[in-house]
Order: sequence, then C-alpha cells, then structure tokens
Amino acid sequence: MNMPTTQAPHGHANKIPAITLTFWLIKVLSTTVGETGADFFAGQTGWAPGWTLAALAGVLALALSAQLRTRRCIDGLYWTVVVMVSVVGTQITDWLTDTWEVPLTVSTPFLAVLLGAVFLIWHRVEGSLSVRVIATPRREVLYWSAILCTFALGTAAGDLFSEALGLGFGWSAAVFASLLALTFAAWRAGASSVAVFWTAYVLTRPLGATLGDLLMQDHAHGGLNMGPLWTSGLFLTAIVALIVGTSLRHLAPPSSRSAPTA
Repeated sequence: MNMPTTQAPHGHANKIPAITLTFWLIKVLSTTVGETGADFFAGQTGWAPGWTLAALAGVLALALSAQLRTRRCIDGLYWTVVVMVSVVGTQITDWLTDTWEVPLTVSTPFLAVLLGAVFLIWHRVEGSLSVRVIATPRREVLYWSAILCTFALGTAAGDLFSEALGLGFGWSAAVFASLLALTFAAWRAGASSVAVFWTAYVLTRPLGATLGDLLMQDHAHGGLNMGPLWTSGLFLTAIVALIVGTSLRHLAPPSSRSAPTA
C-alpha cells in the first residue's frame, strides 16, 4: 500500500518512512523481533519481569528521545524505535498476563479501548489520524503513543488466538494473514487510507508475533524450535538489509529510480 506524501508544515520533513511494500515488510519483521526479543530477555537474563520491562523501557526512552530530536526521517533510527516499541509492547502484555495474571480475554479489549482513547485524543487535537505528515512534536508524541498501544494490543490478540483459543501458531498466522488480505482488498476498493493503515498496523503485530512463535517455540508447543536468539538474529539481519537497500535507493540519481506509485 503506497500512500502519497504531502509537504510538512514549517519546512519540516515527514519523520516516518514512505508507506510502501518495504515499510510493511520491515514492520512485520520488527514485530517478529519484538516477540522473540522479549522472550529472549525474559528467559535468558534471569531478571524479574518488572526489572526487564524497566530496563527495556529505558532503552526505548533513549531511542525515542533521539527520534524526537531529529528534524527528518532517519530510517535506521526510526526502525530502531519501532523494534524497541515492539519489544516493550510485548513485555507489557506478558507482564500483565504472567505477573498479574490478567486474562487475555480482559487485557485484549482493555488495550483496544486504550488505543481507541489515544485515537480519540489525536483526532480531537489534530482533526485527523493521517500519518502522511508526522512532523510536529505533538503529532509525533500522539503517533508513538498509538504505535505502542498497537504493539501491546497485537501481542495480546495474537496470544489470545494462538493460546487462549487454542488455534496454535500456524492457524493464528493464517487468520491474521487473511484479515490483512481483506484489509488490502478494502483499500483497493476505495476504503479510507487512514482506516486501512491503522487496521493493517494492528493486524501485522499478531501476524509477526505468531510467525515468531512458530519459528522460536519447541516442537512440543507446535513450533520449529529455532529458539529466540537465532530467530531474532535472522529477522534483524533481514531488517538491516531492507533498510540499507532503501537507503541506497534514496542515494541513487533521480533518473535511475522507478516512478512513485500513488
């Protein structure tokens, strides 16, 4: 899904990447790293869940602070923040489920309401939920607040389908992939690009999470037993390759670039 860009206010550049196929590929890969990375930190560091969440939140705060201080989109920095949001969002959901024993049937609708509240505030103060121009500090804060909620909600929804409802990782991934296909069809049929973007952003989270679980978990739990370290490394390598490829295309002379698609 390619979305046209518009001129940012006051000469500021839009601070998120163009919404292209590459954007969505990196998004899915990032969500998978969030799932596997969170499991790695939870299982390998030996820290208590609360301390693990606090430490990762601190890293996220540093990355997000750097992102907010820039005046243009730096792909590597942007996707670093997305990966950390994915890890922290997963940790938040796991902390609610494992430490506080909040049922997924409760946390999933709660996080959906929380995301709805962020969207309501955003629309009240900005008049739109469009991401075509994320250039002002207020709009950025609202954007990243919504992103964090989508990751936490997507984690809970993915776990709800694969674990609480007993569908398993493969069938859950198929369900969310099908819903994404319907979302894409709705976009092609003329549905609101803003609604389609946020629907896809939520759905790609549980899709990436269930794919990560499918690769990472052992055979007894229906996975391929790759483990969190190898799975995270594989997907991080793919993310870096896509970011580098995108950056090289940006550096190419204008005549050698393909024409943009609206």
